[in-house]
Amino acid sequence: MLTPTSEAELSAAIASADGPLRILGGGTRPIGRPVTGQALSLGALSGVELYEPGALTIVVKAGTPLAEVEALLAKENQRLPFEPMDHRTLLGTEGEPTIGGVVAANVSGPRRIQAGACRDSLIGVRFVDGSGTILKNGGRVMKNVTGYDLVKLMAGSWGTLGVLTEVAFKVLPETETQANVLIDGLSPHQAVEAMSTALGSPFEITGAAHLPGDSPLTMLRLEGFAASVAYRTERLSALLAPFGSVRADSDAASVRAAWRDLRDVAAFSGAPGDVWRISVKPSDAPDIAALAGGRAMFDWGGGLIWVLAPEATDLRARLGAFAGHATLVRASEETRARIAPFQPAAAPIAALSEGLRRQFDPRGILNPGLMAA
Repeated sequence: MLTPTSEAELSAAIASADGPLRILGGGTRPIGRPVTGQALSLGALSGVELYEPGALTIVVKAGTPLAEVEALLAKENQRLPFEPMDHRTLLGTEGEPTIGGVVAANVSGPRRIQAGACRDSLIGVRFVDGSGTILKNGGRVMKNVTGYDLVKLMAGSWGTLGVLTEVAFKVLPETETQANVLIDGLSPHQAVEAMSTALGSPFEITGAAHLPGDSPLTMLRLEGFAASVAYRTERLSALLAPFGSVRADSDAASVRAAWRDLRDVAAFSGAPGDVWRISVKPSDAPDIAALAGGRAMFDWGGGLIWVLAPEATDLRARLGAFAGHATLVRASEETRARIAPFQPAAAPIAALSEGLRRQFDPRGILNPGLMAA
């Protein structure tokens, strides 16, 4: 395994590579087509480069453990806005998630509906491309990449365009308290309507989820100063009263635990079967979930569906054409080799993506095939 300890060492290692490289952060997210190649770990590229709490800005090396970043921010009562998921719960993996891995996968949690995705908080990157050239946002830019928004390109590229060495974020103050407004017993259609009503209200919802099953539960999260949360909880409960029996949970620890489990899809942890992540219009979610079969969970007001399906199920074939995309998040290597984990792109987008890969990785050595259709 290659374990460069500096950006210069990483650049030299990539430039001299004579075959494919399998890029690793903490190794906690084995998602995508299986990649054959020499492992290249970013674990030694760790540490905080700059943290200015007053400017709400942090710059860290890509191999820095996510937990270290979050602990540092917590000391200043700050947080990453996008509530990144910890995939270890769902995938049963070990190791420590890295901040570079979060960016590479554009990992975003329930708060995305209010704060945006990881890429929306990302304000700068440094990385090494497939030829060993060091690039940075706003700094040295090669002629053949002029005009590209490197920050947006790198978020969600899964190491196929370049190997991140440094990332910069805007951060936010931590919230004083949290509360949940809960509704029991709603059908998926009723739940999506209730969540849409809440999200369209002036009460600043930061989480909207529905857990179907024998005891369906719809959850709406409110955060902020204690007095504001108490007021908004009361008003939101009154607004949602027509949907059924509404209750509130004002215990902050209980609320945090509920959303952590939802964020990490803890309900599917250890359960047999493959896990798919489906992005759709919220209004389409109930019908798509019914067509998918299996167990389902709704996040983002219905815009995100997690589905636990029987092993080796080609869920896209079952769903047919629909407005959205489906990603195979948890499955065996055999299944991930047979079924494309990432949604195949339309021809124009696929051509654009291939062109970008040729620009940034002309030799095709960075996680080759990982995102292949």
